[in-house]
Amino acid sequence: MGIRKKTNKNPPVMSHEFVIQNHADIVSCVAMVFLLGLMFEVTSKFAVLFITVQYNVTISTNEGPEETAVNHFHHGVKDLATIFFYMLVAIIMHAIIQEYVLDKINRKKHFSKTKHSKFNESGQLSAFYLFSFGWGTSILLSEKFLSDPVTLWEGYPHTLMPFQMKFYFICQLGYWLHALPELYFQKTKKEDIPRQLVYIFLYLVHIAGAYILNLNRLALVLLVLHYFVELLFHVSRLVYFSNENRQLGFTIWAILFVLGRLLTLSLSVLTVGFGLATAVNQGFDLAAGNFNVLFVRITVLAAICLTQAFMMWKFINFQLRRWREHAHAQTLKKKQVPTKSKSKKDKANGVNGVNSHGADSPRARKEKSS
Repeated sequence: MGIRKKTNKNPPVMSHEFVIQNHADIVSCVAMVFLLGLMFEVTSKFAVLFITVQYNVTISTNEGPEETAVNHFHHGVKDLATIFFYMLVAIIMHAIIQEYVLDKINRKKHFSKTKHSKFNESGQLSAFYLFSFGWGTSILLSEKFLSDPVTLWEGYPHTLMPFQMKFYFICQLGYWLHALPELYFQKTKKEDIPRQLVYIFLYLVHIAGAYILNLNRLALVLLVLHYFVELLFHVSRLVYFSNENRQLGFTIWAILFVLGRLLTLSLSVLTVGFGLATAVNQGFDLAAGNFNVLFVRITVLAAICLTQAFMMWKFINFQLRRWREHAHAQTLKKKQVPTKSKSKKDKANGVNGVNSHGADSPRARKEKSS
């Protein structure tokens, strides 16, 4: 992310600089239009599509002496409107964190342009990963997916989701979609745009794919696992910016990153390769949301395996670059030590020369008399 310099001059209305400086206010006004639409009966039906979660299904259960009604949700085309609204919310939250937290820290620390950009990126992603990890973990515990892993594939297709799970995926898609206009709002450097587009695209494809294919339970477990590892990396980078000698976090992250990739592959193969392959409900039924056919299973596993391989390749390159930089720094330190010791010896020899040929020495008096 680039550095946004605040000036006293007001840019022309609707110019690029005007939109960048006031994008949070503009987006807030757009979001308020949808919220105000709830106040009027004519527009409330339209506004509800954007604000509330759609496709509610009420199921009656006989647990206990009385019959209780439980609300579940499935996905559909109307979810696009809800995702759009929460994308606007994500843009607003991004601007709040940037202005009231990160910019204040940047002013105190006086980071360089490179560190400024990386600090902003890690600060934003740390907040998002922490929130998503905590929320996702609470859903996993409440739905008991961790205590009973068989539920990841048992009863597929999992077309019905509790409110918290569906809203979680809506917010995930909204957040990663908001990252696209943020590239413009934050004046991202041209050389950083391809890298950010790649990981935004990977997040959107995997989350949307799991959401559409009704693999939401597996996706939730893998997202929580992945977000925990990424949270550790970005927190470690924030700590490193405050003190470059604190690099223990990167070592812990490197170990957990490799374990996370192995666990992701294991859960994916177990769920898709074995669980769904041996499930009773086989076949392709678009209306019922059943995509349990060989082609879809192979495609899902191939996408996950290729993504994990790509991440490991990036990880290995990152580690090699760090080791080269560390080795280069150590080499420079070794070169500086003999230079300093040599300069000290030269100074000592100069002082001895002055003392041995000083004004009070016999040789100096002889030279004066001659």
